Amino acid sequence: MPVLANVLIQASPEDGVSITATNNEVELVAYIREIQVHQAGAITVPARKLSDICRSLPEGQMLTLEYANSKLDLRCATSHFSLATLPADHFPKVENESSDISLRLQQAKLKRIIDATAFAMAQQDVRYYLNGLLLELNPSGLRAVATDGHRLAMAGFEHKHELFDEGAEDTTVQKIVPRKGVLELAKLLADDEEADCEVLIGHNHIRVLMKDYAFSSKLIEGKFPDYQRVIPRNSDKKMLADRLLLKSMLSRAAILSHESYRGVRLQFSENTVEVFANNPEQEEAEDRLEVEYAYEDLQMGFNVAYLLDVLNVIKDERVEVALSNPASSALVEGVDTKDALYVVMPMRL
Repeated sequence: MPVLANVLIQASPEDGVSITATNNEVELVAYIREIQVHQAGAITVPARKLSDICRSLPEGQMLTLEYANSKLDLRCATSHFSLATLPADHFPKVENESSDISLRLQQAKLKRIIDATAFAMAQQDVRYYLNGLLLELNPSGLRAVATDGHRLAMAGFEHKHELFDEGAEDTTVQKIVPRKGVLELAKLLADDEEADCEVLIGHNHIRVLMKDYAFSSKLIEGKFPDYQRVIPRNSDKKMLADRLLLKSMLSRAAILSHESYRGVRLQFSENTVEVFANNPEQEEAEDRLEVEYAYEDLQMGFNVAYLLDVLNVIKDERVEVALSNPASSALVEGVDTKDALYVVMPMRL
């Protein structure tokens, strides 16, 4: 559909201008309210060309847009451009499906749980339900979960909602937002704790309404795996380490790890963790870090990229790694904030 390469520009003297883009899965509407509109109308124009023209013009200059004879004329100072158009009625109509759930949330809270988990989403996995982010609404709050089958990320926050009756312990609503939508939404949400958003959830869509934007995405149909089953509950060993020092050590070892599977070997011993890496060129890396660990020696293999992804999103100064045996997953959390957890499966090296 050639019109999907265009943006829909709708203008009215009362409401200002809205600019809409979609790929039939994800839709974004931007609103410009402080703008002069002399005549109402709607038209679609090539998105990339319009964007490049606006980006190339001098800052602070007045831009005039006028539609005539199937062209959109743009004038700015001495510059004049004439863009091809397609009729507005060729543009995919927005599905105004009714919403079953409405939430008023802080944008910063929603952004934080997306940023804390989105990296663990699968990419083009045949298990299509893994190519997205699970949003789970339960009586205690909102939770985001992502997994690609090798690692899992979970984060959430408390939020009371009238959807659930008092004492409704086991009631949950689960929706899977596709990867593309998750990444775009994360860019739009503000870190400002004063900024709110309204989240509308229907049977097969989610909408997030912000001050200047309206984001919509279709949902992935399918059942997300029971993520609670893969969270280690019986770990009998714990390591506490400075997050930045651990991240630096693993980053150095990763330089000489195998390019394909990125495996490193971790040796846990009393108050020490050592890392070993090698590759087919017979190159080797070895490093050591002082940590808090008071259990028997343990040796495990991990994909170093998975560990680094986790250490990049945790914000605490120190991390806690719960372990049990070489065949069991590691559970990683920040020491101070317990609102997110990460599970990383071990590797055989």
